[in-house]
Amino acid sequence: MLNASIGIIVIITSMKEVYIMEISPYYEKKIQCLNCKKEFPTLKVRSKFIKVDHTETDFQPIYADDVNALYYNVFVCEHCGFSFTEDFTKYFAPGVQDELKTQITEKWVHHDFKGERTVFQAIQAYKLAFLCATIKKEKFVATAGLTLRLAWLYRSLKNEGQEQRFMKMSRDLYMDSYSNEDYSTTQMSDVRIMYMIAELSRRIGDIENATRFFSKVIEKQSLGGEAKIIDMAKEQWTLIREEKEKSRQV
Repeated sequence: MLNASIGIIVIITSMKEVYIMEISPYYEKKIQCLNCKKEFPTLKVRSKFIKVDHTETDFQPIYADDVNALYYNVFVCEHCGFSFTEDFTKYFAPGVQDELKTQITEKWVHHDFKGERTVFQAIQAYKLAFLCATIKKEKFVATAGLTLRLAWLYRSLKNEGQEQRFMKMSRDLYMDSYSNEDYSTTQMSDVRIMYMIAELSRRIGDIENATRFFSKVIEKQSLGGEAKIIDMAKEQWTLIREEKEKSRQV
């Protein structure tokens, strides 16, 4: 039986000899650190190996096999320890790099993140990126994405306490992003931001904010577009209403 996470290429030569080559789901890519400007290697997942079985209501992708692309979103510089994703900006405000040097680089103990990662290494990488994003004062929307993915990783480990902790952090950061509109230059729309606030609120038990923001999403249907997210909001709003009815009957 062939491993589903390994690609197979069959080569037939002119002598009719058959060679079988295994293709790894991963490839090495050179990344330039945003902070120290030095290059370092990291692994990325080949797109043809990313197979999503389904997506949860907070957009967590559930992969069909053991290749989890989420593990490799964070780039960890082996030289200075600065950790970042493609969502980070290249701009550093005055004094930020000095603070990064004090809080990150001078305390950096070399860790190897360039190989295949376990879920625990992925969590460590995201936490490093969250710390760097906080020091660098990245946009709220970017930092919210980091904490959301930490919640997903802890969910995969069935660690509900940590999942709830990072979902709340993500929800609060999305609310900050919504208030400051710092998502306006990103791929995130106001409908998606409001949906994320609503769904994460629902998952952490903040029914008041969940109802309020699901309603805001549904109100946007008259403007057209984002039909899938609006339908998802309707489904979740109905679910909340049904749960409220059940609680009244108890």
